[in-house]
Amino acid sequence: MRPFVFHNPTQLIFGKGKLSALSSEVAKYGQNVLLVYGGGSIKRSGLYDQVIALLQEANAVVTELSGVEPNPRLSTVHKGVELCRKHNIDLILAVGGGSVLDCSKAIAVGAKYDGDMWDFVERKAAPQGALPLGTVLTMAATGSEMNGGSVITNETTQEKMGWGSPHAYPAFSILDPVHTFSLPRDQTVYGVVDIMSHVLEHYFHQDTNTPVQDGFCETILRTMIETAPKLVEDLENYELRETTMYCGTMALNGMINMGMAGDWATHNIEHAVSAVYDIPHGGGLAILFPNWMKYNLSADPQRFKSLAVNVFGVDPTGKTDEEIGLEGIEALRSFWTSIGAPSTLGAYNIDDREIEAMADKAMRFGPFGNFRKLQREDVVEIYKMSL
Repeated sequence: MRPFVFHNPTQLIFGKGKLSALSSEVAKYGQNVLLVYGGGSIKRSGLYDQVIALLQEANAVVTELSGVEPNPRLSTVHKGVELCRKHNIDLILAVGGGSVLDCSKAIAVGAKYDGDMWDFVERKAAPQGALPLGTVLTMAATGSEMNGGSVITNETTQEKMGWGSPHAYPAFSILDPVHTFSLPRDQTVYGVVDIMSHVLEHYFHQDTNTPVQDGFCETILRTMIETAPKLVEDLENYELRETTMYCGTMALNGMINMGMAGDWATHNIEHAVSAVYDIPHGGGLAILFPNWMKYNLSADPQRFKSLAVNVFGVDPTGKTDEEIGLEGIEALRSFWTSIGAPSTLGAYNIDDREIEAMADKAMRFGPFGNFRKLQREDVVEIYKMSL
């Protein structure tokens, strides 16, 4: 286990009916609120009207930014920053899934910076402050509701990259599983894959003496394997939504990975794909992660064996560690396929024409991955395996 400092400043407000806390939370930060949301699903579900009523209770002056894209774009961030400055915004309120939250984080830090927020993504500068951010979550997936990370797409350069800052943590996040009932089956599946992928990114590490952390990871994975098949057939089941939502937050709020550094190569590889093709992030991960695993199986067969035995119940009798590990990888692929996730890039009509360009984008900051460092030729091979 490596030395670490843990601090998570986000106040998590979780459970049925907890949206009622919004008015009192908003009142702590000021009158002028920028309400950020996506394509209109919160209006169809009735959540928008509930939020507006609670903001009125807080005597908030509301400015709206709607239309945040599934892969949030830098141009939308720029619009948000302009609105913050024009209307002297005191608090940003993100109502939606991870994309809306990620965009809002970028707006929050951009509003306190004289340059272009993209400087933070390119590592040319670091945020020195941010507007307060509150969130109302409508999709269990990214964990953005309780961390300082964000992913933004620059549509001009066709780059999609992650960034993070302690200043980007939400001040508060309200999670009521009821608000995820309207999420369609395909988006629910993508959320499940994203949650499990976050845990897998943590799980593949090279640190020692981490039995508790590894156990946390294995528990979340087993829970999602038990829950997801039921959920995709019963989308308005409160307990299933509740379990999934809690797993999504725990997968990426820093609680399960203290003292270890996960890999995170697969996320980087996927970001390059969705930067070029604008595919769903969860769909891309479902395709790429098992192939990353196969490609890196020989790096540490024991770690793959642990996943196979402890999560998927693979019988290790009479088998080598590599054989056991491969069974676990196939079990993961089969599970994701069984709930409706794609297994090849061809499912999105992606062929080999952009592989070299995607590899270049993935290598933007040089070799990457903590479990095993990937070079450009490794990335190209993983893309080819995924066609």
